[in-house]
Amino acid sequence: MNPQSLLASASINIGLALVVLSLFSVFKKQPSNAPVYYARRLAKRHHIPFDPPLTLRRFLPSVSWIPRAFRVTEDEIVQSSGLDALIIIRLFKFGIKFFLPCTLIGLVILLPVNYNGQDGPPVDYLSMDSLAISNIRKGSDRLWVHFTCLWLMSFYGLYLLYKEYKEILGKRIHQLQIIRHRPDQFTVLVRGIPLCTGHKARGCSVDHFFSKHHPYSYHSYQMMFNGSYLEDLLDQAKSTARKIEDLRKRSSVEKHNREFLLLCTNGEDSAKITLLEEKLQELSHRIHQLQCEDMLQDKELPVAFVIFKSRWGAALAAQSQQHSHPLLWTTEVAPEPRDVSWKNLAIPNRVLPLYKIGVILAATLLTIFFAVPVTAVQGIARFEKLKKWFPPAMAVQLIPGLSSIVTGYLPSVILNGFIYVIPFAMLGMAKLAGYVSKSKEELKACDMVFYFLVGNVFFLSLVSGSLLDEIGESVTHPKNFPSHLARAVSAQGDFFITYILTDGLSGFSLEILQPGLLLWDLIKSLTYRRGKEKKPYLYSLPYFRVIPVVSLAMLIGMVYALVAPLLLPFLICYFCLGYVVYINQIADVYEVTYETCGKYWPYIHHYILVAIILMQVTMIGLFGLKSKPAASICTVPLLLFSLLFNGYCKLRFYPTFRNYSIQDATENDEFDKKSNQLGLCSEIAKDSYCPPFLRPMNLAPSESSSTEPLVSTSESPA
Repeated sequence: MNPQSLLASASINIGLALVVLSLFSVFKKQPSNAPVYYARRLAKRHHIPFDPPLTLRRFLPSVSWIPRAFRVTEDEIVQSSGLDALIIIRLFKFGIKFFLPCTLIGLVILLPVNYNGQDGPPVDYLSMDSLAISNIRKGSDRLWVHFTCLWLMSFYGLYLLYKEYKEILGKRIHQLQIIRHRPDQFTVLVRGIPLCTGHKARGCSVDHFFSKHHPYSYHSYQMMFNGSYLEDLLDQAKSTARKIEDLRKRSSVEKHNREFLLLCTNGEDSAKITLLEEKLQELSHRIHQLQCEDMLQDKELPVAFVIFKSRWGAALAAQSQQHSHPLLWTTEVAPEPRDVSWKNLAIPNRVLPLYKIGVILAATLLTIFFAVPVTAVQGIARFEKLKKWFPPAMAVQLIPGLSSIVTGYLPSVILNGFIYVIPFAMLGMAKLAGYVSKSKEELKACDMVFYFLVGNVFFLSLVSGSLLDEIGESVTHPKNFPSHLARAVSAQGDFFITYILTDGLSGFSLEILQPGLLLWDLIKSLTYRRGKEKKPYLYSLPYFRVIPVVSLAMLIGMVYALVAPLLLPFLICYFCLGYVVYINQIADVYEVTYETCGKYWPYIHHYILVAIILMQVTMIGLFGLKSKPAASICTVPLLLFSLLFNGYCKLRFYPTFRNYSIQDATENDEFDKKSNQLGLCSEIAKDSYCPPFLRPMNLAPSESSSTEPLVSTSESPA
């Protein structure tokens, strides 16, 4: 890729980002868009003031939301959205902290060293390789500068990782104390429950087992049932109730409209309402019958939530083997009630490995299939070589400037377009793996998406680009293949610059604009929801999409920090823009649907450590290709130290994220004993794990809890 293509990509991405962010700042000031841009605040019934309708300020772009993002403190994020939301923000802050010094080193030290790598100015001033490590001649002592910078960056990255892990662990312990009254701290999920030989039921088996083996801490239990038929009836009842509500609203409008009275439709609506009410009554009666204990006994599952009198008892039971047969009475920490994936509880414990193997196979097939578009993208990026293999592509050069756009901007746009659907596909696969909580599904999806991106976007882009670039030279001059390969590795830096630009500037801008929801809201407003009250578009914070994509950007930055330092300033812009965008989204848009108290951080730590190790391995190979074996050998201890650091962190920090320590549980129990709240917490936990299909039906239409409008035109929104 030539500098013109890179400049074209940067210009288009920056221009589009400015336009999209300007549109966002204007659209956010319109009260009609509040369900999109203030969904979370509307759901919490927070008052949102707007400018009066005819003021000019409502239609002028502004940047007031950017300074507001930098004023938000970490404590405010934890208090309003939880520690998991803060993990996202800390990921962006980590990128800024790491790449800011690396950028200074790259621009001040490495770029001049690379530019003068041939003991003089480069012959080809128009090549991006003149600023990369490929411009340094073989055996040059200048490579020791890169060696020194590698050690500095590696130790700095490991120091930041240790510091982050330690600080987030402290925040997790503090957060667990704040939310110590949450039901999951008193509850254990038990699977593999055998039938009671005397009563032919599993419920009494649970009570007998835990009364005998945990006599001082056991409190009660909640059995799980196969409620698929009940859920279908509940859906029918809710649908019927909505139809009745809509018909009643339409009838009330018709009574005040003479034109409708002349059409005599009110009588038809009354008859329909009567029939629907009779149907709803029959459904309600049927549901109440099926919810009886006698009817549920045949639907028992070998799964139960067991509630304990103390956190100490629950933590001890969750981390212990209950039976000599490891597949009977298996226990684990219960997810919080809103995090439970109720349908997956019906999957037998013995067949779960088969579900997970099927998901792995499906993810592998998707990864193989994705190799086709990635290779095609690299074919567009390596346009000069593509013309030799596909002569009709020369027609692009007939339009001035078009080839720069095609090679500089189009490949990254196509690649990001394909990547956008991958997290959702992986999350769908994770849901089929049988995990008992939504958080575990998203954690698994994070893992699958990250390794998918590393394999396809990073490695396959590198390999396919190198093959297209070097296939001719390798055949004619096979002895020069190692040097050509080293040059191809550094040559891919400009492609990843365009990828970071597109993913950051365009991706984050579209994330905050929410064009899909805006379009869908407009269609609804003009069609079947016309004239009706708008409801906020509430969605969970997409950890499975944000964490892997941002981690990939960090991996690319670390690997190319020494190979092509010109990439580093673009990464600073990437993480700064992502920081302000997701501060806004967390505060105003995304809803908190569960809280794991920071369990995402060990995964992020692992992804960043993979990036550091990959950076070191890459430099070992490049030092070897540049005929500097001493530098390669001296980098091996650094690699071993990084691996030892990873092992230490697993021993020092990870167990506290996986389990609830007995010490913390005991301290929280003692704190509640002093205020006489320990018994009350157990009673609350008992009622919290009742399956949704066994709870009392609430089919009444939701009414506003306040007559004060949530959206007003009095002053600017905060």
